[in-house]
Amino acid sequence: QVQLVESGGGLVQAGGSLRLSCAASRSIFSINAMGWYRQAPGKQRELVATITSGNTNYADSVKGRFTISVDNAKNTVYLQMNSLKLEDTAVYYCKAVVVSGPGVYDWWGQGTQVTVSS
Repeated sequence: QVQLVESGGGLVQAGGSLRLSCAASRSIFSINAMGWYRQAPGKQRELVATITSGNTNYADSVKGRFTISVDNAKNTVYLQMNSLKLEDTAVYYCKAVVVSGPGVYDWWGQGTQVTVSS
């Protein structure tokens, strides 16, 4: 089992920056993949960025603006968001994927609200 606690969301003006944090209840080394997803009102949850064994993947809409990183000592994953746009407004969720034997398990955080204003 993995418990995830996100923080760092808030209200920011367009063009500004925020850094989201996701603290895991167990070592990042024991987690196969971690990622950030977001869900805007009336829309489906979508992938923002993932990191697996140091390899990163980003949605086209955030490439060049967002950076996902890991601090293994703190069991924490970050999402640095720069040049924020109105369309980045959403609830951002952290996800951990653990492969155990034949099973693949997903764990989600509670979400943190990011609101970008004009």
